[in-house]
This record gives sequence, C-alpha cells and structure tokens, in this order.
Amino acid sequence: MPNLDWSQCPAVESVPGKVSGAWVLRGTRMPVAAIFENIEAGANIDDIMEWFDGLEREQVKAVIEFAARSLDKAPAYAP
Repeated sequence: MPNLDWSQCPAVESVPGKVSGAWVLRGTRMPVAAIFENIEAGANIDDIMEWFDGLEREQVKAVIEFAARSLDKAPAYAP
C-alpha cells in the first residue's frame, strides 16, 4: 500500500517536536498509526474512545474515512 498524504486530512497535524513529528490527531498527542494498530488488534471506535481520553469521535472517523477513500484512487505508477 502506498503512503498516504496525511497533509490532505484536516483531522490530523504533524508538528516538529511533538511526538517526534508523527502525524497525530489535531490538538492531541495521539498518533494516527495508533488508531490503525488498535483496529488491527480488534478494537473498534468505541474501544479507542474509551481507552484514549481527549479524542473526538469525528476525528477518529475522519482518519479512518480518509484512509478508506484513498483506496478508491488509482495508483500512480512510475514509467
């Protein structure tokens, strides 16, 4: 799977010096990768909301939807 351009997702931010510049949910220290790691381990959005204080459900959903929409785009192949 190609890397996603998270700069196009308004629910996230990358700030140098904040969580080593990783993409996090805007206004939090929750790495985007942690959402997918927890889903991969069998969690759902309700679990994530319970385990991590300070998250907004809409942010978590926006990150998941952004990743899902990116799968609809045709891959760019190098010539």
